[in-house]
Amino acid sequence: MPYMNSHNVQQLVNRYSDMILRISFMQLKSTDDAEDICQDVFMKLLTGDFQFESEAHEKAWIIRTTINACRDHMRTSFWKRATVLDEAYGIHATMQQDSELLEIIMTLPKNYRTSIYLHYYEGYSVNEIGTMLNKPANTISAYLSRGRKKLRPLLEDAYDLQCSSLERS
Repeated sequence: MPYMNSHNVQQLVNRYSDMILRISFMQLKSTDDAEDICQDVFMKLLTGDFQFESEAHEKAWIIRTTINACRDHMRTSFWKRATVLDEAYGIHATMQQDSELLEIIMTLPKNYRTSIYLHYYEGYSVNEIGTMLNKPANTISAYLSRGRKKLRPLLEDAYDLQCSSLERS
């Protein structure tokens, strides 16, 4: 990676911080832990000597590094004994767009929500997600299919609830 000046660092932060936070929160369900992972990923990126072929390659590296950092974090003995305060107190990471939909997606099992996020929000193909998660493409397809199947009744319930509240107003 070429010499990093403050302008380049700011561009990287602007480009990737929201994505890293979302992926980390999808994995860990903790705002504070997601922020720690975001810092760790940027530190690896800024202190490493990486040569990326393209912006897409850089983005894929960041996603893979984020997922690996979350897995490493969940393997720690502290994490296994800790209670996630975000879940305990109903605090959620700030989601800029489609927050209601993202809240519903957060109720899915981790593999489903991560696959759905990478496919529908980041635009990655099933094969690309499989590579990032070290899983076969068929497994990712199954996660997406099962995730959509689980989302359908949840979205219908949310829609019905929204319609009924609009009718009352």
